[in-house]
Amino acid sequence: MLKKGKKMMTKNEGLQRFGKFRITRDGLASKAVLFPTIILTFVFVYLFILFTIFISFSDSKLMPSYNWVGFANYIKLFKLSHWHTALRNMLIFSVLYIGISTFLGLFLAILIDLNKFSENFFRPVYLYPMAISFIVTGTAWKWFLDPGIGVERIVQLWGFTSFKFDWIKNSNFSIYTVVIAAIWQVSGYVMTIFLAGLRAISHETIESAVVDGASIRTLYSKIIIPQLRTSFLSVFVILGHMAIKSYDLVVALTNGGPGRASELPSTFMYSYTFTRNQMGVGAASAVFMLLIFGIIIIPYLRSQIKGDR
Repeated sequence: MLKKGKKMMTKNEGLQRFGKFRITRDGLASKAVLFPTIILTFVFVYLFILFTIFISFSDSKLMPSYNWVGFANYIKLFKLSHWHTALRNMLIFSVLYIGISTFLGLFLAILIDLNKFSENFFRPVYLYPMAISFIVTGTAWKWFLDPGIGVERIVQLWGFTSFKFDWIKNSNFSIYTVVIAAIWQVSGYVMTIFLAGLRAISHETIESAVVDGASIRTLYSKIIIPQLRTSFLSVFVILGHMAIKSYDLVVALTNGGPGRASELPSTFMYSYTFTRNQMGVGAASAVFMLLIFGIIIIPYLRSQIKGDR
């Protein structure tokens, strides 16, 4: 019996060792698969970020240079009126883009959640614009807003000859045409984020409020919407990131014009780096954009860390 028991113990130990070896082998295999991606990400993202920061402190023009000039590029950057125009446009674009997209997305999500619209039909319809590239969106809206063939021309053909809608060619309003196109494209995506947040709320809480006599308005304003803090934070981070790096939509829609009236930091960076051959100034603008993005992403990371704890 003892010998038999010893044999059984030995067999069990062997199974345990085999299981541990298999787990270790699977872990090494998964790490080996991810290793090339980690290396490529480190080289082509983080090392290039460090290289851009270094270039911003050099006298690089057409090609990278390694002559250190300190903060000269940053001083030159903030003396340029074009940069101040880009920053002002980014502020206008970000506030309207994030604010209106958030409101529309939440409104549409609530309507679908209340079964005011058929979810199976309207959810794909609202989400479809996000599947279109920003280049296509910009081109389509450029035609739609062009006074010669777009809204203004159509309304005038209907008999309203005094109607004017030439924002895309007006230096005071061209940035708002970018806002309109961007809101149209992203509102459906924001809706899906809020809809997922609404579906994650406990039904017991909602049922208790309904039993207590809460109206629909009170239910959403006092109970449901306050529980969407995570969804709001996710929307702000995603839209903030998209607002900072918006480039292709602006290029396709207005190309930064008329003149430089609708230029954003992203188009400014591309222009000074690859067109004007001022790589040091362009790198400085890119670093400043990175700092803005860091300010946006830090609250999100802190909330995620607190949530994990």
